[in-house]
Amino acid sequence: MAKYRCTVCNYVFDEEKEGKKFADLPKEWVCPVCGVPTSSFVLLAEKPVEAKKQGRTVSEVLVDQIAEWGVTYVFGVPGTSTLGVLDAIRKNSKIKYIQVRHEEVAAFMASAYGKLTGHVAACLSVSGPGATNLATGLYDASLDCSPVLVLSGMVARQFIGPGSIQEIDQHSFFEPICVFNKILMSENQTTMLATLAVKTALLDRGVSNIGIPNDVQKLPYDTPILPFEGRMPNLAFGVEESVIEKAAQAIDFAERPVVVAGFGCQGQGNKLIELATKICAPIVTTFRAKGVVDEDHPLLAGCHGGIGSTAAAELVTKADLLVVIGASFSDFTLLPQKRTVQIDINMKNIAKKYPVEVGLLGNSAVLIPKLTHKAQEKKNPAYLNEISRLKEAWVKQLSKEADASARPIRAPYIMKVLHDKVASDAVFSLDVGENCWWFGRNFQMKKTQKMVMSGLLASMGSGLPGALAAALAYPKRQVICVTGDGGFTQVMGDFVTALKYNLPIKVFLINNKRLGMIMQEQKLEGYPSNETELFDYNFADFAAHSGGVGIKVTDPSQLEAAVDKALAATKATIVDIDTDPRRFP
Repeated sequence: MAKYRCTVCNYVFDEEKEGKKFADLPKEWVCPVCGVPTSSFVLLAEKPVEAKKQGRTVSEVLVDQIAEWGVTYVFGVPGTSTLGVLDAIRKNSKIKYIQVRHEEVAAFMASAYGKLTGHVAACLSVSGPGATNLATGLYDASLDCSPVLVLSGMVARQFIGPGSIQEIDQHSFFEPICVFNKILMSENQTTMLATLAVKTALLDRGVSNIGIPNDVQKLPYDTPILPFEGRMPNLAFGVEESVIEKAAQAIDFAERPVVVAGFGCQGQGNKLIELATKICAPIVTTFRAKGVVDEDHPLLAGCHGGIGSTAAAELVTKADLLVVIGASFSDFTLLPQKRTVQIDINMKNIAKKYPVEVGLLGNSAVLIPKLTHKAQEKKNPAYLNEISRLKEAWVKQLSKEADASARPIRAPYIMKVLHDKVASDAVFSLDVGENCWWFGRNFQMKKTQKMVMSGLLASMGSGLPGALAAALAYPKRQVICVTGDGGFTQVMGDFVTALKYNLPIKVFLINNKRLGMIMQEQKLEGYPSNETELFDYNFADFAAHSGGVGIKVTDPSQLEAAVDKALAATKATIVDIDTDPRRFP
């Protein structure tokens, strides 16, 4: 019998105690503590691992310990200073090692896995260059609050300091990236450091690193494994009722409230709709929260910010109160200073950019229903009509942009075809660049779909690794990578990783033969276009030569058939689409 943990509140569903299988729960079942669906649960080890036969090593104990805490994937490139840990992973049936071609991809995969599932995946890197290659993906996890575990190999203890091949000041290197950063210097630290690393990554939503000297990995050691149960707090918490009442009163006095949903609202779409319906308010989202509510819902006005809708911009501008839930107030979202009620699970995010009228510290899954219950029901048909009118105008604008006859192919048309054809539960991984801009602006997501992207770091090259992680996390769902020719070439070597592990991802490559976003930025700042042109490369040929499926699209009349062929393919696929580099001709 197995146990499953809710990634929102840490409630544990124990099949033995409940007398039923988790897989047999009805579709409508939700967590009894915080109300999220079964998709928000992760499998824990079936039973705590007891001390085994003699001959075990520190590495084996370490790997058994992180497996007990639900770590199921380790991404990396093998090397001299990690051989002990790598062999321990080989011996553990609960953890799978995924070999990548570059450590940056490993870190991006772990970051995306954390964003998508709420649980920890690990990176395994050798000392020196292996560790430094992780940096970009780990900073992505750090800035986007994604839980990640790093197991970084180090030179043997006697060489730490005096110097050796591939020896750097690794602890100092990881320090600014991590919420937990320790070196495993003796056997007796093994289970405790492993437990604290995973626990801290989950609770502080960041990167934990354990540096493991080469000689320590191979030391003989045998000890019982520390169980998960009883070692994690319940995160279904919220502030006292009086503060919720104060927030409700602020909403009651507002005539034009707007609900702003950030990434911290993931999985709370139904609760957001109940709140917005009761207080008669539109919902706008940040880019990372796109799809938290079906984008065709009457109260959903679209994203706010640089890629946002005209409806969202006007409604926020005219709002007399913002109810901001789980949003970081990034420069990309462009939220103005207004009277604000803010909900966030991180106390440092409350009033981070502007003063707020009421700050509610706690889990949005808990606080949204409480606020809904306390707030008065509003009737404002004029406001609802305005929301409907603004949204209708925006939808007409998007439809007009999706011109199937325009040549070269226009990106809005690509987004429309994808919207019409991809699965209703598809998982999207977006790279950074013009491709990301067009998806955010023109693709209309459903709440049953998922999306992952590099948010605050906004790093090119994150799209393909995110798709690889999504395919591992959701093997039965359609995984779509939307990328550009600039971002994809930074990591294209790991397309063969998808082939090696039979991950049938679909890469839709917006090929404008430019660093398109940089070209637009040069134009906006009055510079001539310079050094943004890219070599015209056929990525469909690359896919086919690698053993995958490659499809080249040069004319809009070919696009629908190409998308159909790609979605039907059973192998990793690249659809290379020649695209107009101009944002708006």
